Amino acid sequence: MFKRILIANRGEIAVRIIRACREMGITSVTVHSTADRDSLHTELADESICIGPAGPADSYLKIPSIIAAAEIADVEAIHPGYGFLAESARFAAICRESRLAFIGPSVEALAMSADKVQSRKKMVDAGVPVVPGSNGIIEDADAACALAKEIGYPVLVKAAAGGGGRGMRIAHNESTLKHALSVASTEATNAFDNGSIYIEKFIDGGRHIEFQILGDQHGNLICLGERECTIQRRHQKLIEETPSTALTPALREAMTEAALAAAKAVDYSNAGTVEFLLDRAGNFYFIELNARIQVEHPVTEEAFCLDLVREQIRLASGEILGYDAPAPSFHVIEARVYAEDPDLNFRPNSGLIKRCHIPGGPGIRVDTHLFSGYEVPHHYDSLLAKVIARGNTRTEAIERLSRALNEFFVDNVTTTAKLCARIVSGQRFRRGEIGPDLLAEYLDKDSR
Repeated sequence: MFKRILIANRGEIAVRIIRACREMGITSVTVHSTADRDSLHTELADESICIGPAGPADSYLKIPSIIAAAEIADVEAIHPGYGFLAESARFAAICRESRLAFIGPSVEALAMSADKVQSRKKMVDAGVPVVPGSNGIIEDADAACALAKEIGYPVLVKAAAGGGGRGMRIAHNESTLKHALSVASTEATNAFDNGSIYIEKFIDGGRHIEFQILGDQHGNLICLGERECTIQRRHQKLIEETPSTALTPALREAMTEAALAAAKAVDYSNAGTVEFLLDRAGNFYFIELNARIQVEHPVTEEAFCLDLVREQIRLASGEILGYDAPAPSFHVIEARVYAEDPDLNFRPNSGLIKRCHIPGGPGIRVDTHLFSGYEVPHHYDSLLAKVIARGNTRTEAIERLSRALNEFFVDNVTTTAKLCARIVSGQRFRRGEIGPDLLAEYLDKDSR
């Protein structure tokens, strides 16, 4: 087992990893930018090293600075968290060349999951259903229009190296498709330095269901149930839940088998997530494999009474998984609290938080890096906290989450907490009638 680990991240996930390290008797070393000098992860870690100015490109994304910090701190492994370099095959390869263990999947699995087109081909070969679409990169507008005519509009233009909704556009006819190709390619080039795009049939009203995978380096692999992530803003998740109200036992079993087949197809190890779209007829399609710990991993942790970050570290050190998939014990719902104004199209905001109240009580867990006196910077993702509620029933989880979100308070910064409280308290959510259109019912028309 490792004795010293470098955490190449910030915010709540860095704090989460520090806590796992401490419980395992591992010394944690964090990196921080000048903007995060007084952040919670910097304070809680056993050691912290400044790696540059506030901009991510000059600090949390700067591989030479992170490797240098690892060498100075004399660590054995690096945990990348999520975001930043977590899914960079190049970073994982450099870690391997530097004799540093990368706490995540293999370089090869990272490279495969990052290439959405190659992933589609791999899944087809493995018998995993994929959304009807292109078999490779779209080379020109004529080829795109011909394919769209074949599979039918609307279609979704997606970046081959994409993620987080960037480089993605819906097209309802030939005219909008040609425009979407140009816009998506440009956006993909700016975001991923790769303007390659492909096309899929757009699944109207599809529900977003993902399955948690956990595997060791010896070929053992288990699936820890699903998380429903359909409620999103700007293609990014807002509320997550397990179990999903959309799945029957038979459908859950079929999707679990498909998720395991997808992971085996790329020899996956460590924690990862296989994402599917579920249409109204009960058909499901592979979307992508997220080769990292997910933001919403506490949903699975609370349902299965398992520490996924601890398991990540243990498996990265070469230990055997050693158990079969347990059964879930609780119904769990998570709401993300962003420093964003829902009435202004989720515009991020920053500022000094002089006072805050973090809710607690039975069945409530809050993962956050907030404290009174924290200044929310504008340089990074706007996630402030994840409020997670578990209950013996779905109704109990809803009541606990609604109560906790209404208690959540920070001054001087507008958040999504109250919006999430209204959604989970609403009758449609209570009935389990979840869809991608649900969020719009709670937004001011001017903010859409």
